[in-house]
Amino acid sequence: MTLTDNMSNLGENAVDFDEDDYDEFEDAIEMPSDMSLNKAVEEAQQAINFFFNNNFAEAKNLMKPWSNVSMYHALGNAVFTFLEAMLTFEHKQLVGAGEALKHSLAVCNRYRKKNTIGESLGKMVKKPNFEQYTEVEAHAELCHAECLLLKSMLTFLEDETLSSFIKAGIKIRSCYNSYKDCQQILKKHDWSKDTSKVHFESGVKMGIGTFNLMISMLPSRVIKLLEFIGFSGNKTVGINDLLAGYNMQGLRQILCVMTLLGYHLIVLYVLSHQEGDLKLCEEILVGQFKKYPQGVWFLFFKGRLEFMKGNLNSSLEWYKKSWKSQEMWPQFHHFCFWELLWVNCLKTDWAEATLYANYLLEGSRWSRTVYSYQKAAIMLMQNEDQTLNKSQLGILQNLMKDVPKYKQRIAGKSLPMEKFVIKKSERFFNQKDTLILPIIELMYVWNMFKVLKKNFKVAENILRLIENALRNLTYSVPLNKYDNDNRAMLLLLKGACLKQMASPLQAMECFEAAISLQKEIIDDTYIVPYAIVELALLEWDADNKEKAILALEDAKRNYSGYSLESRLHFRIHTALTELKKDQN
Repeated sequence: MTLTDNMSNLGENAVDFDEDDYDEFEDAIEMPSDMSLNKAVEEAQQAINFFFNNNFAEAKNLMKPWSNVSMYHALGNAVFTFLEAMLTFEHKQLVGAGEALKHSLAVCNRYRKKNTIGESLGKMVKKPNFEQYTEVEAHAELCHAECLLLKSMLTFLEDETLSSFIKAGIKIRSCYNSYKDCQQILKKHDWSKDTSKVHFESGVKMGIGTFNLMISMLPSRVIKLLEFIGFSGNKTVGINDLLAGYNMQGLRQILCVMTLLGYHLIVLYVLSHQEGDLKLCEEILVGQFKKYPQGVWFLFFKGRLEFMKGNLNSSLEWYKKSWKSQEMWPQFHHFCFWELLWVNCLKTDWAEATLYANYLLEGSRWSRTVYSYQKAAIMLMQNEDQTLNKSQLGILQNLMKDVPKYKQRIAGKSLPMEKFVIKKSERFFNQKDTLILPIIELMYVWNMFKVLKKNFKVAENILRLIENALRNLTYSVPLNKYDNDNRAMLLLLKGACLKQMASPLQAMECFEAAISLQKEIIDDTYIVPYAIVELALLEWDADNKEKAILALEDAKRNYSGYSLESRLHFRIHTALTELKKDQN
């Protein structure tokens, strides 16, 4: 069956197709084609192979010529344009990605199952007959869902207003419904005469699995709202679907691979108390390196794997390999620079960390506010022994002054991490141009202390820095009005470090001491709820699950309005979910 078999039916109305996407409908040029579905899938797989072997131009060039008539070529072209926009964050690229996605939606819409007006209205009260979908219509529905997902992500960046968030939410809902329709098509369509089932099924597993996984991680109050409008999430179902997609030799296997690696190596470490399945990640990477030995993405994930295993020197080597493996997308280097910065901070190699902090400040468009503060914080660590000269101290002061200048607002709200570092930059000047271990504090709030468990030497070095700072604070004269804030913060850091070093009783003493300073803390109100959650996790480790649940509920219900609150709520949610599951 060729894609052009359905072209006599073009122009019918489409379910879940936005009005603004009709603008490009006529531009999806009709032209005769011998591009069969099987050939389109084959070329899409070839483009994937090009892309993950760093041959980005070849991948895009293979997709573009047929992007007016083939849904897979249109989608492939849009995906590559979208990825470039995500890496650059440049307005021109974002607009180009939006146009490519609208065009792709238009092409996909040609081949989706068409409905009369009566049938469209009827879908609201009667389920469609999924058995009647043709093979091409099934794949069109899947490609359409994938386009909507990318379009919703782009909407957040195209227009930073509340209306853009609402529009994105509507697109995500349409995407979710399309994936659920695809799930029904997979079950009810007769695939016995079709050769493309594995490619379709891997896409359904990827989409449904990712939705289940990500929704399951959201705080409970958000989940309740999503369930009210038809979303639901189950982590176990999500992981199993993604593993099933990974074990298939389908077109979307690579997307399941990337999602599993991202979840186990990044998401879990940033947003929860848990660790990822490093054995699974090792297995996945061994297989991917056989296909893509110099692939920038897999070199990066290998660096991340070694980082999370505590092998810092090996991690540095892999990140540098990833950085130097391609030059077409220099923006990807910033991901590597970010990781290289933190690995060197854990090694307390401040000079090397400053180098990467400077690369990010000069080259990345993500957040100059955070990058300015990070560089200043590392310079302060360098100045622990009064080693900065007058010129460097001037640079440090200017960086701190710059921190609030670049504050961003999205949907009328500031970014939580930007708000956090802005308060710290103000504190710098209020404390006579000083802060206490600012980069160690950042390591903690970025949830990087988990690595200390894997490398005792590194943990000892960090602990020594914290204990020295506590000692200096005890004997400091004159007293500072922020002394109790600083002491509570250092006790939180010491407890978190001792916890990773398997000294739970000492860690517990530190957390309790930090909490006892609650009434004396002026600015750093985040410390108390964070310390309570740390205590809860220690109770969990000691098999005192009831105490752990009570402490987590206390932190959740009785504290609000502090810095990085939503970040802690992610950790509380994942912990409560696991604890309550253990009880049942």
